[in-house]
Amino acid sequence: MKAEYQQRQQEFLEKLGTGVAVFCSAPRAIMHNDVDYNFRQDSNFYYLTGFNEPEAVAVFAPNHSEHRYVLFVQPKDLSQEIWTGTRLGVEAAKEELGADAVYPIGELEEHLPRYLETGDPLYYHFGHNERFNQLILKHYQRLLATLPKRGTGPRAIADPSILLAPMRQIKSAAELALMRQAIAITVEAHQRARELAAPGRWEYEIQAEIEHVFRRRGGDGPAYPSIVASGPNACVLHYTENQRQMAAGDLLLIDAGCAYRYYNADITRTFPVSGQFTGEQKAIYDIVLAAQKAAIEQVRPGNTYNQIHDAAVQVIVEGLVDLGLLRGEITTLINEGKENQTQKYRTFFMHGTGHWLGLDVHDVGLYKHNKETWVTLQPGQVLTVEPGIYIHPEATPAEGQPEIGDRWRGIGVRIEDDVLVTAAGHEVLTAAVPK
Repeated sequence: MKAEYQQRQQEFLEKLGTGVAVFCSAPRAIMHNDVDYNFRQDSNFYYLTGFNEPEAVAVFAPNHSEHRYVLFVQPKDLSQEIWTGTRLGVEAAKEELGADAVYPIGELEEHLPRYLETGDPLYYHFGHNERFNQLILKHYQRLLATLPKRGTGPRAIADPSILLAPMRQIKSAAELALMRQAIAITVEAHQRARELAAPGRWEYEIQAEIEHVFRRRGGDGPAYPSIVASGPNACVLHYTENQRQMAAGDLLLIDAGCAYRYYNADITRTFPVSGQFTGEQKAIYDIVLAAQKAAIEQVRPGNTYNQIHDAAVQVIVEGLVDLGLLRGEITTLINEGKENQTQKYRTFFMHGTGHWLGLDVHDVGLYKHNKETWVTLQPGQVLTVEPGIYIHPEATPAEGQPEIGDRWRGIGVRIEDDVLVTAAGHEVLTAAVPK
């Protein structure tokens, strides 16, 4: 992977042009008191460096005479490493990570200004590390104040995602290999969950089996909190309590994905716990499945991102009208209230049809260039396609819409696949999970 990171660094340095960029590693995340969550590196930092330690800073200064790529890392310290694990250290970081210069993190204040003054604008993302945010602002303000005498330095601050997100969106062969492994593990976990789900079991039992597969197969663990939602819990989009006992007649919605070497899978399947749908459950499931198939057909180069969602909405609205859960002319139901997202179908389908996928579960990248222009799909992008219908037990119909019969209440269905945009169209990476 070293050559892969070097290629990314070179491409990013070229994109910077006259600018200079600074990235800070992820901060410690506190679980409670003095106990940390497992460390997870900032995705941009990891994408460019491959370095998985905290308290580190990366600087990209294409206009510096000697050091275009600079790292600040924790030095070797056995007394600390006994407690928190081995550090790469300054000397090894230069060799293994290919930086032009590596300094101890304690020397950041001393060396950072001479790299910042080589470029304009300064690319920096103001994230969760407030202490480092203030440090960057302090140096920027000092350099700005002395710029008239020096003649060089940043006049403005910009977010590096402007440059980096388009790079991250197009997955390399190495990235796709990692995503395919994350997906293969997730496929096995979903199959295991389907085998074990039965009336009388608890949602957390299924969660435990899923996440056991993630770890047993060498994954980093869950890519996000696993959703194991039975019965009416399937109508809660981000349900993560997983505390209900499953009963005969329930649907079980499982939204779970494995992280593997920082890359993520994201799969949702819904199926009857007892092995057979009721008539109402099957009617809703069939609409969602048809909507997902129609949406996936829109995944091809040259199509715009909104065509995926629009295809799903068309099928869902038509299906809900056929069932008598919506009333009205199809085009009106789809478009009336679109400006402020108050369409009447949103009682039952209230979210988008997917998102970019990669180093982050909701990965970086624009969906729209401006208010009117949607992003065009390109080969190498990976996205989820996940329409759903949720009839909450306490749902109230939109104004002018039919009453919701009790036989429909508590039915929640979502079907989600991870789809790669290819030169010829698309590949459903998660097709091995039955639906």
